[in-house]
Amino acid sequence: MIDGAVCTPPDPAAAAAAAERLAGLATPAGALGRLGDLGVWLAATQAAVPPEPLIDIRLAIFAGDHGVAQHGVSAYPPAITAAMVRTFVAGRAGVSALAAANGVHVRVLDIGVDDELEGVPAEVQAWKVRRGSGAIHLEDALTPGETAQALDAGRAVAREEIGAGAQLLLSGDMGIGNTTPAAAMVAAALGLPAAEVTGRGTGVDDAVLAHKLSVVQQALDRAGDRLADPVDTLTAVSSADLAATVGYLLEAAESGVPVLLDGLMSVACALTAERILPGAAAWFAAGHRSTEPAQSLALDKLGIEPVLDLGLRLGEGSGAVAAVPVLRSAIAVLRDVALLSELMPPS
Repeated sequence: MIDGAVCTPPDPAAAAAAAERLAGLATPAGALGRLGDLGVWLAATQAAVPPEPLIDIRLAIFAGDHGVAQHGVSAYPPAITAAMVRTFVAGRAGVSALAAANGVHVRVLDIGVDDELEGVPAEVQAWKVRRGSGAIHLEDALTPGETAQALDAGRAVAREEIGAGAQLLLSGDMGIGNTTPAAAMVAAALGLPAAEVTGRGTGVDDAVLAHKLSVVQQALDRAGDRLADPVDTLTAVSSADLAATVGYLLEAAESGVPVLLDGLMSVACALTAERILPGAAAWFAAGHRSTEPAQSLALDKLGIEPVLDLGLRLGEGSGAVAAVPVLRSAIAVLRDVALLSELMPPS
């Protein structure tokens, strides 16, 4: 942990002023539901009432391979990870279409892909830590040095995106097998057994699910007491890409820039970031509810209610991008709806 540090929260005065403005709008009390809550949160993160329109939104997709993918926990082969990185670069992935429709800038980073990715632009690999991460039920995912390197990489990426003007950061992932370490991270944070956190990921059948559950429990048992420390948890049961995502979220929270989370991977990383820096979660919202049980458990612990519930399990940041119009709508109502006091004649 960061020596007892606690994250500075979004501006409470702005939150109070935004809530007062919301209550004064020419709408029935509570009629805007979650839109009103999100508008207040965004006003607090911007320290502005009403909040400014979201013009510059940036998604970082952290890609990496996972040793457990070689051990029968996924419905897809590990080679898909590298192929999808190339697809992101070409702008042809599922999240690419959603991002283009919603004005979101997409950046993909190879943090731990088990491939040289020849021909891919050099900036994609600028922060690479290693080729693949360890099979967590048999060995640590990373060395302590690699964990530190991955955290620093994620922080650097966040600084770059914030420096480029990001008002809102989105967190995305790509890596075959990544729901296995993510589930282990949530189990470690919540003190739960594998049976309560392990889901079907890309849609595995019952037999593979049972094997995956066994792998997660083996990883937890192998790591043992080290799971009490969040950074040691990253070393033992995460991966380079997930550790980088934690760094990305920490830097955003410390910099006072809000983050819209995606599915299990980014929420597992958000839970870990909160363990490292208490209060960081106040800067996070969740784009959608994943079908993975660990994501809902982590969101409950963080006290975050997801914006959408569409049954999505694509990953890539797709659920976060799909929720962007809702956040823009939340800002619009606080900015553009008349105040009731403006409509009433003076007494």
